[in-house]
Amino acid sequence: MTPAGTPCRPFHALRPLFTADEIRARVHAMADTLAAGLPDDELRCVALLNGSFIFAADLARALADRDVHLVIDFMTPASYGGETTSSGSVTLKHDLSLPVDGRDVLLVDDILDTGRTLQTVCRLLQERGAASVRTCVLLDKPSRRRVPVTADLAGFVIDDVFVVGYGLDCGGRYRHLPYLAALPPDLAPDAPAAAGESRPDPACQPR
Repeated sequence: MTPAGTPCRPFHALRPLFTADEIRARVHAMADTLAAGLPDDELRCVALLNGSFIFAADLARALADRDVHLVIDFMTPASYGGETTSSGSVTLKHDLSLPVDGRDVLLVDDILDTGRTLQTVCRLLQERGAASVRTCVLLDKPSRRRVPVTADLAGFVIDDVFVVGYGLDCGGRYRHLPYLAALPPDLAPDAPAAAGESRPDPACQPR
């Protein structure tokens, strides 16, 4: 949680990167693309928490409208601890509750940043016997890549900015916003704190 007294920019003061309408249109376009190439039977969706929960829900509903019905499960990977840059070591805080052996898997994440999390989870699913693993991310930040990983499908490609809203947070804040916004530099976790101020909890992004 963000420490008490941490400055918090009101949501109406954030600069939107993508509006709710733009996100909705893109999610439906992604569902069209996925529905054309995904198997109809017993497709397993693995959503990576916490940031993907809104995106995964909207995508699942859009796919259901296209007669693609998912069996949905969740993982919570962690690679940052209290830092804003990845340690390079990915661990699981919460594992799957359903087996993936012999299943086609759609792996859904909020943001593809360094690539370490997506690479590690893909390998883990393959080691557990998944028949196939397709990756789908809401945001792709290629300038931050540290390992050679690409998503099969990405919603938006963005610059190296700290993004909140639509499920993405900073210290638990802003997840509820219906749009995606760039957190002002003075509020991003890497920004230096003014005298007497604490910075937002950095353990939220990127991956």
